[in-house]
Amino acid sequence: MPMSKAKQFWIHLQRKLRDTFADTRDDVSRLGVRVKIGLAVLGLYLLLALVVGIYWSMTPGFFTVEDYVTAQVEERGGKRERGAVMTSALIGVAETLLEKPGGYLTNDITPPGLWLDNMPSWEYGVVIQVRDASKAMREAFSRSQSQSREDQDLALAESRFNFNTDSWIMPATERQYREGIQYTRRYLDRLTGISDQNAEFYTRADNLRYWLSTVETRLGSLSQRLSASVGQRRLNTDLPLRMGEPQETEPGEVIVKTPWTQLDNVYYEARGSAWALIHLLKAAEIEFADVLDDKNARVSLGQIIRELEATQRSLMSPMILNGSGFGLLANHSLVMASYISRANAALIDLRSLLDRG
Repeated sequence: MPMSKAKQFWIHLQRKLRDTFADTRDDVSRLGVRVKIGLAVLGLYLLLALVVGIYWSMTPGFFTVEDYVTAQVEERGGKRERGAVMTSALIGVAETLLEKPGGYLTNDITPPGLWLDNMPSWEYGVVIQVRDASKAMREAFSRSQSQSREDQDLALAESRFNFNTDSWIMPATERQYREGIQYTRRYLDRLTGISDQNAEFYTRADNLRYWLSTVETRLGSLSQRLSASVGQRRLNTDLPLRMGEPQETEPGEVIVKTPWTQLDNVYYEARGSAWALIHLLKAAEIEFADVLDDKNARVSLGQIIRELEATQRSLMSPMILNGSGFGLLANHSLVMASYISRANAALIDLRSLLDRG
């Protein structure tokens, strides 16, 4: 007996629904596989970024200043003239900043560089010392007196090194710093005879004092910021003093404390500054040997370098601890502040010797 049209329609509808749900289950199954693959890839990427980030966070070791002079001057056919060591050390510090594992990370906008903050702080400490040394090269070392004309290459180099530290495009910070290195190398080429034009470098005591005064200010500031890790009560010495007006007799107290989120940043900035200074001071020890011997100041400079080298010891903790000064846990900031302060005190003595002899 033939089926009615209603029954045929009902059977057809059931088959259609069954086929539709089967296709839907297949689509859901395929989507689930894709989601699992996507999550696995994402997890693998994050794990790889973590490993790479740990590797990129390792601070570079020391390079030998003498070897860098050989590579920058003698192997390129130049003569080891006065100023070659100091200029080569400046180039070496700047190149290491850009060519260390991971390159320059401060302006990264993608992981793992985006997640890192310790290495960018280290880089900032190095950049500050490069800027100060570049300024001293332009304003003091390359000029015989205050009325002398400044070296054009060093002027261009200083402007490049003072570019923003976090620009990633148009132009990128790395590009500006590399141009600064190129201009500094052009000065070195003229200084050592690789290029035809002449350049000068004056190893006088007043020139060395000029640069060391800036270094002293930097180290003093770092020491105060590091010491403020546990909070300090200080007299407010920042009150304005106007000509003809008496200063307040009771300046009052202020509490100075580094925020806990900034402790590791200040620590690594100090570590980066010390790393750069070690190379520059070693170059100055060679460059200004006659001046240091004449002023009986070589031992003082050597002690400064030794104190700064102590700041580069391996950190045996996965994080910067902030225990109280006499508590159970270590306070890495206070330890760093101790070395920085002792180096700064020795630096003050060195500048006094250079002044009086």
